[in-house]
Amino acid sequence: MVRPREFDRDEALDHATRVFWAKGYASTSTEDLLTAMNIGRQSLYNAFGDKRKLYLEALERYQRESNAGHLERLKNSASPLGGIEALLLGLIADDDDIRALGCMDVNAVSEFGSADPELVMLRSKVGPRLFRCLVERIREGQACGEVDPTIEAREAAAFVQMTMQGIQLAARAGSDARNLRAQARFAINRFRPR
Repeated sequence: MVRPREFDRDEALDHATRVFWAKGYASTSTEDLLTAMNIGRQSLYNAFGDKRKLYLEALERYQRESNAGHLERLKNSASPLGGIEALLLGLIADDDDIRALGCMDVNAVSEFGSADPELVMLRSKVGPRLFRCLVERIREGQACGEVDPTIEAREAAAFVQMTMQGIQLAARAGSDARNLRAQARFAINRFRPR
C-alpha cells in the first residue's frame, strides 16, 4: 500500500521557489531545499523528481505567475502609456528583502545564459506574449497621441523588456526603490511625443 503524502505539495513548491529565487540553482543544495520545504529526501524525490525537475517546475510556475501580473498591469490602465508605466513600476517592490531578490527568471538567465535548452524553451513560452501586448499598447498610444508616432513599436517593446530586465538586475544588485522608480519614469518619458 502506498503511503499518502503528508505535506502540501503547493506549499512545499512555494518554499523551494523562494530558495531557488534567493540562491540560484547551483548554490542551492538538496539540504537547503529539504529544510525549507520541511520534507524528507524521499518525499522530495517522490513528489518532484530530482533537484533539477523541482527547479524547472518552480521556475515555470514563477514565470507563469509573474507574467500574468505583468500583463494585468499593462492592460488595466485605460491609458496605453499608463499601462506601460504600471508595468515598469510594478516590478519595484517596496520591501527591501523582496526587491533584493530581483526576478527569478532574470536570475536564471544570469546563471545559465542560453546554454540550457530547457530554460530557453521555458522563456519562449512567456516572453513573446508580453512582447505582443507591449507592441499593441505602444501602437494604441501612438493612435491616441500619447506615444511618439516616430517610434517603431517593435523596437520600443523590446526596449521596455530590456528595461524590465535592467530594473530587476539593479534591484538584485541593491538599488533602492526610489532610484529604480526614477529610472522607470525616465524610460517612460522617452515614449512621449517630442
